[in-house]
Amino acid sequence: MKKLLFIFVLIFILSCSKEKQHVDAIVINAKVYTVNSNFEIAEAFAIKDGKFFQIGTSVDLKNTFETDTIIDAKGKTILPGFIDAHCHMYGMGMNMQQVDLFGTTSFDDVMKRVLDFQNEKQTDFIIGRGWDQNDWEDKSYPNKKLLDALFPDTPVALSRVDGHAMLCNQAALDLVSITKNSKFEGGEVVVENGELTGVLIDRPAEMVEAVFPEPTRQDQINALLDAQKVCMNLGLTTVSDAGLHRNIIELIDSLQQTEDLKIRVYAMISNTKENLDYYLPKGKIKTDKLNVQSVKVYSDGALGSRGAALKASYSDMENHFGAMVIGLDELESLAKRIEAANFQMNTHAIGDSANSVVLKTYEKTLQGKHDRRWRVEHAQVITDDDFDYFKNENIIPSVQPTHATSDMYWAEDRLGSERIKGAYAFKTLLNAGGKIALGTDFPAEKVNPIATFYAAVSRQDVAGFPKDGFNIEDGLTREETIRGMTIWAAYANFEDNEKGSIEVGKFADFIILDQDIMTIDVKKIPTTKVQQTFIGGKIN
Repeated sequence: MKKLLFIFVLIFILSCSKEKQHVDAIVINAKVYTVNSNFEIAEAFAIKDGKFFQIGTSVDLKNTFETDTIIDAKGKTILPGFIDAHCHMYGMGMNMQQVDLFGTTSFDDVMKRVLDFQNEKQTDFIIGRGWDQNDWEDKSYPNKKLLDALFPDTPVALSRVDGHAMLCNQAALDLVSITKNSKFEGGEVVVENGELTGVLIDRPAEMVEAVFPEPTRQDQINALLDAQKVCMNLGLTTVSDAGLHRNIIELIDSLQQTEDLKIRVYAMISNTKENLDYYLPKGKIKTDKLNVQSVKVYSDGALGSRGAALKASYSDMENHFGAMVIGLDELESLAKRIEAANFQMNTHAIGDSANSVVLKTYEKTLQGKHDRRWRVEHAQVITDDDFDYFKNENIIPSVQPTHATSDMYWAEDRLGSERIKGAYAFKTLLNAGGKIALGTDFPAEKVNPIATFYAAVSRQDVAGFPKDGFNIEDGLTREETIRGMTIWAAYANFEDNEKGSIEVGKFADFIILDQDIMTIDVKKIPTTKVQQTFIGGKIN
């Protein structure tokens, strides 16, 4: 009888025991902000085949699964991988091969960097980017005289931080036959005292860019890989690159297939005839790493260079309104073509006039449509009742919080005390539409997503200026900001079902931070570091 009882007990034990399922990795002892619909916090998760497989407690997951890889987070904060909703990764990579003018404090500083670069590189065409006269004691535009004296035969083209203005020497101007009498729609050749200053705004600057020496394929590969390293070290797992040509998109695809390029890319195609003629008939392209289904369009220039199109003249320049860089009829016909191809339209709009035109065009084109997610990139200055357009389910604001804290020192000079109330109005935009996608516009701003988070929440610079925050009523909560940098950014890319939150079935893209940015004192946020970045469950 005892023997029979022993057999029954043994059978019962064996029937109750289940063989543990194998997973690729388990992350335990973490503070996991899942960013799911309830913004729940978890402790652990399992990863299998590059995706989140189960989420729960450390004890439950260790008892349920077996794995060769257990990552003990030791209480650290884990977030979904950051998604930059608007940036220029390839452009930044190319800038890394050129003169770095970011952070220059004067024109003398610019010239020193140009000279140091040319002494080392001895290039046939000197190209650089990053100067911002608003950061200098003398805030007037620079002049080409010194460039002409130092480089009489070598073309020099130095783009402003926003990419909408450029300082050229005479050798560069001669390449495209620009004179003091040249006139352009959608741009300006700056002349002072009857002489060329060398400063070009928008369209004429694009003419000079068109004669830049063509980079080699290896130059382009180096640019992408160099930029990827910077992005992933700072916690970016997906970038929305706002304006790429076919050859670069195809290069990105090939590098992703060989796994040299691990970062995921939402590629907005640049609005050119060649790009549209190829991609719109072809239809959307979607892999796990690459998504091509949108067109990047420019409607106006930038506020810093007074190229943004305003309804009333600039407060610091009478009878100057900026300019649209696309005709109204062209914008409307382009929108119809993009809609007919079932592509997304993502339009750069800075000034209130440009925003008004774009929003009206979107509403007219998308009447009767659903879930189109057309984006207004920057949505920087909104006046009158134009915020109401964002109540349309088809329209999403895509903004860059660090633009607010970079521009706050001089933006009111451009716009005046009334118009500034509708500028960088992130909370107002969120309240209108229910979602807001957040990015940086790097390299116009710093790549670091932590800077984006800090700027959105505090509306201050790292020194704590201004004391109460710049138009703080339009600051975002920490939860809203994280959503804007993850799940809402994914939504803006039609990718919210596969990334943007830590949920079962989504790509295991996540980051480990050294501080909990959701709870620490706001002043400490800028010191936060990304300790590890994972894409598809693999550390990068």
